[in-house]
This record gives sequence, structure tokens and C-alpha cells, in this order.
Amino acid sequence: MERVADANAQFYSAIENGDIDLMQAVWAEEHDAPDIVCVNPGWPLLRGRTEIMRAWSLIMANVTYIQYVLTETHIGVAGDIAMVTCEENVLTAEDDSPGFVAGGQVVTTNLFVDTEQGWRLWSHHASPVLMEEDEEGEGTPDA
Repeated sequence: MERVADANAQFYSAIENGDIDLMQAVWAEEHDAPDIVCVNPGWPLLRGRTEIMRAWSLIMANVTYIQYVLTETHIGVAGDIAMVTCEENVLTAEDDSPGFVAGGQVVTTNLFVDTEQGWRLWSHHASPVLMEEDEEGEGTPDA
């Protein structure tokens, strides 16, 4: 499970550091994981390495700052497949305005496949958590 946790951490490190080379290394090759997919909040389904890498390149070129604090991380391994579920608590700045930082929470499922190169990402699916303020001011998930 430690190797799966490391692979998952590399995925988020690639995003935070705008490292497209690391991002390419994190994702499986299609001969190891047919029909790889990626779903980012607000984006259509991305299918195949070429489309996924193009999208990550675009994201990395246009986000000046992003940081992930992962919580509720759970890892399950069955043979050569692993599933990581977590909450992404995201801080981001989309422009160069000093002090402008936006935050949000996303729930994520990352599927990995064990390849000759180690654990590689097969599917990333991230969905935003919409919060509604209750009377006491604490956020509760929308029903």
C-alpha cells in the first residue's frame, strides 16, 4: 500500500509543481491500462493519454498556484489494481492578483494499475462537494 500511496502523492505533486514530465510518468500507458480516463470538476470526460496530457498541460499553464491538502484518504488493493479515495481540499489562485486565493473541496477516486514501471494511474475522477450553509453556519452537503 505504501507504493500506491507514493504514486498517489506523485500525482498531486505533479499538479502542484506544474511538472508535466512527472504527470506523464504517473499515468499508465494504454497497453497497461486500456481506456484510461480522467474527469476533473467542470470538465467533460477525457479519454486516452493524448487527450489527458493535453488537458493537464493546459491546466498547468493557466493555474499560477494550487495546493492540495488530502484528507479521508483510503487505499484498497486487489491484485494488480488499487483504488485510492480521498477528499481534496484545494487552495488555488487563477491569476496574479496578490493575496487572491480560492478554496474548495473535491471528492476523488484514483484507480491505479501495477505495471512493470510500478503503480500507474488508470483513472482519476474528481467531483466537487457543494456545501450549503445551515442555521449554525456549518456547511452540510447538499441533498
